[in-house]
Amino acid sequence: MKALLLKEKNQWQNMKVEEARGPSIQEDEILVEVHAAGLNPVDYKTATNGNPNWKYPHILGLDVAGTVADPGNSSFKKGDRVVYHGDLTKKGGYAEFAAAKADAVSLIPDRVSFEEAAALPTAGYTAYQALHRKLPFDQISTILIHAGAGGVGGFAIQLAKLAGKTVFSTASKHNHEYVKLLGADYVLDYREQDVKAEILMLTNGKGVDAVLDTVSRQNATDSLDMLAFMGHIAYIAGAPDFTKIPGFTKVVSYHEVALAAAYTANDKDAVKDLSVIGSDMLRLCAEGKLNPMIAETITLDEVPEALIRLSDRHVKGKIIAKIKN
Repeated sequence: MKALLLKEKNQWQNMKVEEARGPSIQEDEILVEVHAAGLNPVDYKTATNGNPNWKYPHILGLDVAGTVADPGNSSFKKGDRVVYHGDLTKKGGYAEFAAAKADAVSLIPDRVSFEEAAALPTAGYTAYQALHRKLPFDQISTILIHAGAGGVGGFAIQLAKLAGKTVFSTASKHNHEYVKLLGADYVLDYREQDVKAEILMLTNGKGVDAVLDTVSRQNATDSLDMLAFMGHIAYIAGAPDFTKIPGFTKVVSYHEVALAAAYTANDKDAVKDLSVIGSDMLRLCAEGKLNPMIAETITLDEVPEALIRLSDRHVKGKIIAKIKN
């Protein structure tokens, strides 16, 4: 098969499409013929340092949509249209074929394209997990979602608005209209505005009930000042400094979000929940309630250049590689 090969760590900018041996499937896996694969920052981040479980040449790509080529021992049928979030310790989907844990796979509805489905897993499932698995969302009225023009932020804004929440977000000024179109009620320019002062003003000094931080450990720490009493912070890019808020004061709750931990923890229920999350997001997409935010569709050969642009952090929405026409 043809695949985009990572020959050694930190060489992702130089990956080329070459011939590679197709994957063999284990007892709990299915073989997928890849039609589309989503690009994510985790691709270049993990490729920079490598992973002790990888054998080179490695194949990146966690977000995979395609058809079942071999259902193995699963209940899927050959030809089923499927999507999944992959295990980053295994070979991924920047290839013509990929192996997937059957329990993590979701069926794609007829009204959703392969490209739309491939836009969802890493960013979309992370947003869903943060809002609907980690935060007590029924107790939350207001939420600050950082980096609203990004993948996780963009999906989180949409999911929060679908749940009837008041959404605050941060973004560069040129992305404000885009973020508002996704559903944000208030968008703040993190470069030119004092975000903390604006949040406190807009909430009459109370602060927001929850924060979803997708930026950095420092940004998560700074966000603690914007939380209301008994507020919640969910973070995916580093934990905040827990010592910043003394005990018996704000009574803040902290929520780590790490989608890939379902695999590393070897938790079968957590892996199955990836399929549940995927099915719900695909339903919303099929009903026209969720925008997959596809900004660009590229070829497999163009993935390295697109990952370089992603690493510069100036891409809004999702980039999708079309593998099969």
